[in-house]
Parts: sequence; structure tokens; C-alpha cells
Amino acid sequence: MGSASKEYEFLSEIGLSSSHNLGNYIGGKWLGNGPLVSTLNPANNQPIAQVVEASLEDYETGLRACEEAAKTWMQVPAPKRGDIVRQIGDALRSKLDYLGRLLSLEMGKILAEGIGEVQEVIDMCDFAVGLSRQLNGSVIPSERPNHMMLEMWNPLGIVGVITAFNFPCAVLGWNACIALVCGNCVVWKGAPTTPLITIAMTKLVAEVLEKNHLPGAIFTAMCGGAEIGEAIAKDTRIPLVSFTGSSKVGLTVQQTVSARSGKTLLELSGNNAIIVMDDADIQLAARSVLFAAVGTAGQRCTTCRRLLLHESVYDKVLEQLLTSYKQVKIGDPLEKGTLLGPLHTPESKKNFEKGIEGGKVLTGGKAVDGEGNFVEPTIIEISSDAAVVKEELFAPVLYALKFKTFEEAVAINNSVPQGLSSSIFTRSPENIFKWIGPMGSDCGIVNVNIPTNGAEIGGAFGGEKATGGGREAGSDSWKQYMRRSTCTINYGNELPLAQGINFG
Repeated sequence: MGSASKEYEFLSEIGLSSSHNLGNYIGGKWLGNGPLVSTLNPANNQPIAQVVEASLEDYETGLRACEEAAKTWMQVPAPKRGDIVRQIGDALRSKLDYLGRLLSLEMGKILAEGIGEVQEVIDMCDFAVGLSRQLNGSVIPSERPNHMMLEMWNPLGIVGVITAFNFPCAVLGWNACIALVCGNCVVWKGAPTTPLITIAMTKLVAEVLEKNHLPGAIFTAMCGGAEIGEAIAKDTRIPLVSFTGSSKVGLTVQQTVSARSGKTLLELSGNNAIIVMDDADIQLAARSVLFAAVGTAGQRCTTCRRLLLHESVYDKVLEQLLTSYKQVKIGDPLEKGTLLGPLHTPESKKNFEKGIEGGKVLTGGKAVDGEGNFVEPTIIEISSDAAVVKEELFAPVLYALKFKTFEEAVAINNSVPQGLSSSIFTRSPENIFKWIGPMGSDCGIVNVNIPTNGAEIGGAFGGEKATGGGREAGSDSWKQYMRRSTCTINYGNELPLAQGINFG
């Protein structure tokens, strides 16, 4: 592992070593006193490089510096903070292809998706620049004479961001771009299995802060496991913790943060359904299902996991899907033409094998022999009552279910604990408006004639029920990263309530 292989030569273009990397940007310096870990290429499970994670002492040093930096950053005018985020976006643009390649290499998604994910962070930077001039409060009419009421929005101070392996930089973008323009410092713990992405992203942010003579601790980043995540959850200096991951771990984070009266923003499991009605455009639906179920090897939180087919189009849709599934090219995510890369870890491969029990396999159903974490894209015919259908399986496994009426389809859609994304394919205005209305989908994302995945940054992203209730990215998600004060100002010389009382 000493000399960089040709495949890994590009790492030096984004400030990484193919041997040894310090994984923590703390108080404006790169350091590490925690465990030494190897990051693996999921296409062959061979080491890419080594990274030194943070120790709890490193964490404490980082938080002290961050707390001090917060006093400076929150006093910088919001449009000036927006300009810093603009510069971060430009820095990412200059390294877009390299960062996208790294993402594909370390996470396992195909190159087009790797580049697309980094582009999403750039888009978030652009969005946040505009937002920095629109953090508007309200002026509210007062019932008292010579009084004015208004709302002020102020920074929280420090926002903790704990991200997952499946979108190792996009989720940071959804949170950090907004948190920064809102005047908060960011403490980021990237996923333990994608440390190189954490380091490469942070190096670009650090360069922008240094160039502008701002404290590096405004953006504090650490590589590490549960110990560092737990420290963030327990830390009273962090008023808001944004966590992306499983419902089980998310619930623990929520309880820990709530016990100290902090706030959480949770983006947890998804178990997303696409409904195909009898009047749907079948070709459009079939193409969308393929994209939603197989993309990112089924490891998106918005992956389509359940396909609900009207009994009259059931055979027709499955016939089209089975034909297209057989054409999906499985292989190295960095190779041109690959549509399905590996699962992220060997453990994910084992979970895939568990997830195909209990139904009739129509296509796929097998792990691919070899050193990588490859599996076949799979469709399983199964009952909506099966226990496995209620769980989120992070793999390209699609459960096909049959229904008779619109109402039955909505009931199946809403029958799982998760409530992230959902979609219906129909030409009926009646079905469309019922679907997006109070008796329709209970999810945070409710689509029509497009897949469950591919959410745009302009809308708020997040879900209901066991998905956690958090909202990130666009719309008015920014309000979660600030504290609201209602201010009443008396600009007269009398206190109405005190009339008739002599104070001497």
C-alpha cells in the first residue's frame, strides 16, 4: 500500500494520500490521536488508504475551539457568510470530477451518481447564497398603542451533523450550507466507512476559511465511530444535532439529545412504494421503477422497495421490468456502462441474502461470487403482510404486490412504520388530488408520475413516522437552524397596563 497504484493517483489532486491521512480538522489544524483505520474499496474489499480517527480528547479540543469561533462567526453579516459559502461552492466546482470519482471509489455508487452527488452540494451552496439575504422575520401588528412586535431569527451557535455512508457529502451539503449562512459553526462526523470523502470535502472548506482569515474551527470535522457520535449527542454546547442513519440509532440519538433539552433533526429509514394504477403510462412507470429500485444498488433512503401494481396491469409491468432487469450491467462503479455497483460492505451482502426469504423470486436473488460486495438486482413476489416488507433493506430488492382499488393501494403504502417517499403513476386527476390530500400518502415526499428518488434541493427533504420528522435542504428548512425571538418594543412613554398607578 506504500506506493499509490495508478487507480488511486488522482487522490493527490484532492489533498489525499494513498497511504496515511490525518482524519480530523480541529481548531484549524489537521490532527488525529484516535484509532488507525483502513478504508476499503467495496468493489474488491481491498484497502484504499489509512486514516487516523479522532480520540475523545481530540473531540474536546475541537469543541472548545468551535465554541470560541462561534462568537466570531455569528457576528459576520449573513450576506457575508453567504459569500463564504459561495466560495466553498466554487472550490467544489474546481474539483468536481475528482471528488465524484472518490465518492464512487469509496462508497461504491456509479461514477455518474458520484459526480451528481457532489454537484448537489454545489447546488446547495448556490441555494444558500441566495438564502443568506432572505432570513426574514415578520413585523406583527400590536394591539397596544405605540408598540411594535417583530420576530428576530438568530443563530443557534453550533450544529452537529452526523452523516451516513450512502450520501456521504450530499447530506452534509443539505445541513452545513444552511447552518453556515444561518450563522452557526458546524461539527461534522462523517460516516466511519467513507473517511476519505470527509477529509477531501473538509480540505476544500478549510482552504476557503483560511483564505478569508476566518477561524478554521467554524467548520470542525472528525472521522470516527459511535464514540464520537455519542459525544456529539451528549454535548450541551451543541443545541441542534442533525442525524442521518437507521431508525434504531436515530431513536437513541433523539433520546440522548432530548435528555439534555437539545433539538434533533432526524433523517432515518425509508420504505418507499411506487403505485401503478390501471390508467398509468406503463412504459414511464417501468423505466421509473428500474431507476428507483436499482440505482445506488438500492442504498438510497428514497429507493423504491415496494411496487404496488393494479391487478389489471400486474403482469404487463412485471414483464417489462423482468426484461430490463436482465440488461442491467453489474460491475466496477468507475467503469463506463456500469449501472449497478457493489453494496457498501460485506455485511450489506449478508443482509441482502436475508431479505430475499419469504417470497417468490422472479429475477435475481443471488450474491455475485468474487471479492466485491456485488449482488443481482432482484424482484420478489410477496404478500404486503410479510414481515420483511415492513423493514428497510438496503439492497436492490424490490417487493412486487398486487392491489384492486386506489384505497387499498394507499392503505398498503401507509401500512409500514416508515414515511419518507412515495409515488403514484396515474392519469386520473381524481386519484392525483386524493393521493396528495389528507386521505392519501402519509409520507414527507409525495410524487406523481416520477420515481420516489431524485428529490430536488428546492423542496424540504424528509419524512414522517419512523423516518424521523426532520426537514433538510430547501423551502423553509432553514428555520430549524435558528432560534426565533418574538420582540415587543414600546416606542411611546407610557406602559398601558400601569395607567392609574402611582409609582412615587
